[in-house]
Amino acid sequence: MAGLSTPQRLDHTTTFAAAVLTDDNRILVMVIGLVALAALVVAGLLLRQVLAAGEGTDSMKEIAAAVQEGANAYLARQLRTLGVFAVVVFFLLMLLPADDWKQRAGRSLFFLIGAAFSAATGYIGMWLAVRSNVRVAAAAREATPAEGEPEKDLTAVSHKAMKIAFRTGGVVGMFTVGLGLLGASCVVLVYAADAPKVLEGFGLGAALIAMFMRVGGGIFTKAADVGADLVGKVEQGIPEDDPRNAATIADNVGDNVGDCAGMAADLFESYAVTLVAALILGKAAFGDAGLAFPLLVPAIGVLTAMVGIFAVAPRRADRSGMSAINRGFFVSAVISLVLVAIAVFVYLPGTYADLDGVTDTAISGKNGDPRILALVAVAIGILLAAVIQQLTGYFTETTRRPVRDIGKTSLTGPATVVLAGVSVGLESAVYTALLIGLGVYGAFLLGGTSIMLALFAVALAGTGLLTTVGVIVAMDTFGPVSDNAQGIAEMSGDVEGAGAQVLTNLDAVGNTTKAITKGIAIATAVLAASALFGSYRDALTTGAQDVGEKLSGDGAPMTLMMDISQPNNLVGLIAGAAVVFLFSGLAINAVSRSAGSVVFEVRRQFRERPGIMDFSEKPEYGKVVDICTKDALRELATPGLLAVMAPIFIGFTLGVGALGAYLAGAIGTGTLMAVFLANSGGAWDNAKKLVEDGHHGGKGSDAHAATVIGDTVGDPFKDTAGPAINPLLKVMNLVALLIAPAVIRFSYGDDKNVGVRILIAVLAALVIVGAVYVSKRRGIAVGDDNDAERPAKSADPAVVS
Repeated sequence: MAGLSTPQRLDHTTTFAAAVLTDDNRILVMVIGLVALAALVVAGLLLRQVLAAGEGTDSMKEIAAAVQEGANAYLARQLRTLGVFAVVVFFLLMLLPADDWKQRAGRSLFFLIGAAFSAATGYIGMWLAVRSNVRVAAAAREATPAEGEPEKDLTAVSHKAMKIAFRTGGVVGMFTVGLGLLGASCVVLVYAADAPKVLEGFGLGAALIAMFMRVGGGIFTKAADVGADLVGKVEQGIPEDDPRNAATIADNVGDNVGDCAGMAADLFESYAVTLVAALILGKAAFGDAGLAFPLLVPAIGVLTAMVGIFAVAPRRADRSGMSAINRGFFVSAVISLVLVAIAVFVYLPGTYADLDGVTDTAISGKNGDPRILALVAVAIGILLAAVIQQLTGYFTETTRRPVRDIGKTSLTGPATVVLAGVSVGLESAVYTALLIGLGVYGAFLLGGTSIMLALFAVALAGTGLLTTVGVIVAMDTFGPVSDNAQGIAEMSGDVEGAGAQVLTNLDAVGNTTKAITKGIAIATAVLAASALFGSYRDALTTGAQDVGEKLSGDGAPMTLMMDISQPNNLVGLIAGAAVVFLFSGLAINAVSRSAGSVVFEVRRQFRERPGIMDFSEKPEYGKVVDICTKDALRELATPGLLAVMAPIFIGFTLGVGALGAYLAGAIGTGTLMAVFLANSGGAWDNAKKLVEDGHHGGKGSDAHAATVIGDTVGDPFKDTAGPAINPLLKVMNLVALLIAPAVIRFSYGDDKNVGVRILIAVLAALVIVGAVYVSKRRGIAVGDDNDAERPAKSADPAVVS
């Protein structure tokens, strides 16, 4: 078994005992906590506005109720499953090393709080989205005049519907930033200088739940979507949300448990994890100020998010709803930058020597102005969000060349559509990854010769990006709400003519906002992971100091970071890259299996109930909901266990240097893979919309069938595997951060114990191999004649047993 690299002396010693939470900073953190509570109050006000809107006809209400019932049943069952897992992790965290039992207990307690906040954010997003969709459809219905009435003002109707949809997202955005900031503020107030260590548990709880919600919701939504498209649109030639398709209710449920709940939880954990890294590094780099300043920046973002959400008010001069959304985003970003500049020059001192609580001589003796470093780092994060928004839009919008080129390939068949989409995804991944890399490196350069200061600058760039999260979540939720509204309108048959066109236009805007927010979410994941990577280095340094005297005999500490020339570290790097591929493959394969079951079930209903096509019989919607629910929950375990156990196996087998290389490999590969999957999927989706709008043959043509097939390939790319990579990276980084002291303890000094390392590594390997084996043994539903004829247990629509 390979061990750690040869101990080397550090250039300087880093200790953090001098950093304290001063009285002034305590007051500031209390104010920040009040800002977080204000965000929750604003969320409540927006909630009342949304629920005050009309719900339309009885038929529309009935369909919406079925979607609500299915979504509630799925999420309730998922959260019960995850609750058991959370309790197990709670006790496992108690076993990991900490400075004292107070810190251990706090870490485990706030793990549960972080998990609860993440779950609550996702649940609130789903709960409101399934109530808002019917209200958006009802608002659009007003565009169609009744017999004898004059023509309605379509612009005014469209604006009303859009405002309901976007303010639904605003509620979720305010809950995301409010709960994230409130949790971090409470930890700092209670634990002061120990807060960063306790926040590791808070971040892990948020990240784990988000990953499970992303994977489970993604499998549910895409299994239903793929099954509905392949049988309904391709085989039967009926519209996407035709009520004759048994998978339509499940598809609408999936939009909410996958996109709304999943993305809300995902961005919440990005928020929490970035704050974890920023506080760990800030304590070392900025001393006393580092315990408050990383909270001050996102607190400003909370205030500007409120402005941005209310700024999304469509104008008659706007070319589309996207113009209003872009305006709100950029207004929020610009105001954030101005307010951060003011806060930086008011709060921080003008020299590094004046930073209280900093004992690192490379920082305290550094020339320059810490205010400039802080402001530029935050500006890099804000600018990164804005540029990624534009770059992602270029590769996924229907009006841009990449999507139009995919649309042209539909004339030669599905194979060329798939090839063109893969090409778009691969190319866009390069540009986005380089852009993110430049942002990280630009922030890193601000630190000069101090590695700790440089890493803190990267974390500050992450907090800068967080200032836009409130509006980003609102943009993302807007997409599935608009999509569901169109589905409810089509299934009910009560929204026609101008009203239907209003919803089509909103859905097109929603497709673009979903693609853009996925791009920005990936950027938040990479910045958070990079900052956590720096926190991992800090954990190694601290762990080395704990055993340094025993190792060297003269008290000299050592560095334990990786040297890539060592074979064990190179293996760790390759393993990190490989895990991203395996994780993505497992997620996509899970969708394939579940979608196969849905295809068979929908085909069975069309075959055995011929009256479905002439509306004399109703489909059994609940059976498809039941299939998707059971498959999604069954497939949750394998990707989750892989994310937690793989870094444990690498760390206890190859050492902390190899574990650091593992994280580097995962971050690099994960960035490229996530962008590739998200953008190729988004481009395929909008190419299908392009053909449906009348290009290259329109609906029902061979070109349309080709783009539908491309879209079914892209569905698990963009809505299951791609987004799930975001929390995967942060879960693995946090696990590495938490186990690093234990790996060092059992590798060096008096507590060195090779037997314990072997035991832990073997157990981790068995769990990984067992989980993957069980997953692969399930097989693909397509081609299994017995499964094709097997009836589902639940026949009650939208009820999950």
